[in-house]
Amino acid sequence: MAYDQHDDHDHATGHQQTHGHAHGHNHAHGPAGYGRAFAIGVALNLSFVLVEAVFGVMGHSLALLADAGHNLSDVLAMLMTWGATALARRPPSVRFTYGLRSSSILTALANAVFLLVVTGGIAWEAIQRLLHPAPVDSSIVIGVAAFGTLINTGTALLFIAGRKGDLNVRAAFLHMASDAVVSLGVVIAGIVMLFTHWFWLDSTVSLLISAVIVIATWGLLRDSTQLALHGVPEGIETQVVRAYLAALPNVTAVHDLHIWAMSTTETALTAHLVMPNGYPGDALLNQISDELQARFRIDHPTLQVETGDPAHPCALAPGRPYCACQQNDFSVS
Repeated sequence: MAYDQHDDHDHATGHQQTHGHAHGHNHAHGPAGYGRAFAIGVALNLSFVLVEAVFGVMGHSLALLADAGHNLSDVLAMLMTWGATALARRPPSVRFTYGLRSSSILTALANAVFLLVVTGGIAWEAIQRLLHPAPVDSSIVIGVAAFGTLINTGTALLFIAGRKGDLNVRAAFLHMASDAVVSLGVVIAGIVMLFTHWFWLDSTVSLLISAVIVIATWGLLRDSTQLALHGVPEGIETQVVRAYLAALPNVTAVHDLHIWAMSTTETALTAHLVMPNGYPGDALLNQISDELQARFRIDHPTLQVETGDPAHPCALAPGRPYCACQQNDFSVS
């Protein structure tokens, strides 16, 4: 007999399946509260890209052109993230039963890859220019880069509060914060060139810019790839969640436990609970849902209750032919 918190009894399966959401908490589908921040960030940085590109050509500064390319990639990244935010709020459909929440994960991954590709181009051009240094108008470099430091710092502050709760907001913050550091480095290089005429510093700073971008982007690439591969989100320990479920009243075993990200802000869980006394009732189900959300930030739990009848063993239980994840199973001794 199957049971769903929102539906009537269904006699189509031999197990009891329970599905619940924690009560009283908010399910945020993407950084919806940051629409204004994204709009301001896109407008400011797109304007600055145009200014930086024009003065980079006028001043013969590869560092400014490199930073302009970096800022342009950030504008595109913010536009992609903003679009993913809208997609993540679309309701589920027959084909996409979870909606398009995971588009936020794909966007974070695409942002990281795109940024690394752009950085590779900047680094290659910097190496070519380093071999053949050209005169640079240092005063233009200093003025434009100083303005860029203010723009990027202000934009980063728009995302600082939400950088720990959403991978895409974190990506936007990292982009803008690294831009501010990079622009400050260009200012320093411009001042040095103004007094020493060491024009090779322009290309050297471009290489340093590339290194900073790669370092800042690597964590984003790692985390977004992990989520895209349905890895357990950062900050959630599978063993701890498993131990919690195993300690529930009348639970003798837990198997087929899976935890993955539905989006950059939501986490789902499925697990089979062996309870010889049968389905424990709605009260315990609601308590489990609330505690999973409060303790582990798991928003969408689905639990299948089994009695452990040896005549009808679960096909996904440890030792069964179809169980491919036995190391993720847990039995209570």
